[in-house]
Amino acid sequence: MEEIKLYADDLILFSFIAESGSFTKAAEATGHPKSSLSRRLSKLENALGQRLLHRSTRQLALTEFGETMLAYARRLAEEQREANTYATSQRSMPQGILRVSLPPEFHELSFGNIISNYLQKYPNVSVNIDLSARRVDLVNERFDVAVRAAASLPDDSTLVARKITQLNNRLYASPHYLSMHGYPDTPEALLDHKALAFVGPEGKIQKWQLSNGHNRWEGLSDNVSSMNSMGLLRSLAAQHLGIAGLSDTFATPLVHQGKLKAVLPDWSLPPTILWCVTPGRHLLPPRTTAFIEALLDDEELRKPARDTA
Repeated sequence: MEEIKLYADDLILFSFIAESGSFTKAAEATGHPKSSLSRRLSKLENALGQRLLHRSTRQLALTEFGETMLAYARRLAEEQREANTYATSQRSMPQGILRVSLPPEFHELSFGNIISNYLQKYPNVSVNIDLSARRVDLVNERFDVAVRAAASLPDDSTLVARKITQLNNRLYASPHYLSMHGYPDTPEALLDHKALAFVGPEGKIQKWQLSNGHNRWEGLSDNVSSMNSMGLLRSLAAQHLGIAGLSDTFATPLVHQGKLKAVLPDWSLPPTILWCVTPGRHLLPPRTTAFIEALLDDEELRKPARDTA
């Protein structure tokens, strides 16, 4: 038996015609011309192989077959109305589950306050946070937003990156370590010290690239321990195990506690940019747009750390 090809929109239009009782009223309800409705109905009947309506100059009357098909058509029309209602509500107010990927150390910035304020402002949104050093696949893993730290991001036509803020970086060590091993007074003197180095996303140990005005120096001690966690780098530096490159923002709390001290404070490491990455720029859900606005508007996050030298 040959399968009949039906289109939901034609059945929904049939339901409007049947409910309205005339092509004129159906045209007013749907915005389609009467001639178009009549043509679409005839096409539907031809596909079905039976009449749905008896037409006269005064009225439209359902056939027995039309009464049965109308029940299906009504369900499709109701599903369409429910889908329309749902889509409208999604556009008007942030709701649903917001999935966010953050590097593990970033909860120590103002992200906790940002998320708390966001949830209070939008109670119909639930937030799912993934704290991980790995670079998640936003599209395939269905993340709404990822916050990434990098000087620049690789080209990716499926993703859009917005700059949130800049983190300024320097070298730090514990006062105890420096008293035991000496205070380096030049970048070259760093080669005689224990290094705590960061491993980038590509798996390479990042050398220290220092700058002081127009002066540049790059290098790393042979005595190096490496890891892909800024939090662990900071912890080991505070435990007197070497010199680490850290952002002023991350180092400041421990500097105030006397656990860390800037090394060669006049020399800076390349800054780190915090990026907000989303799968596309257009047609983002309101929950995502609202969260991006919260990130970009947060004064504490955008405020540079105080001098920690």
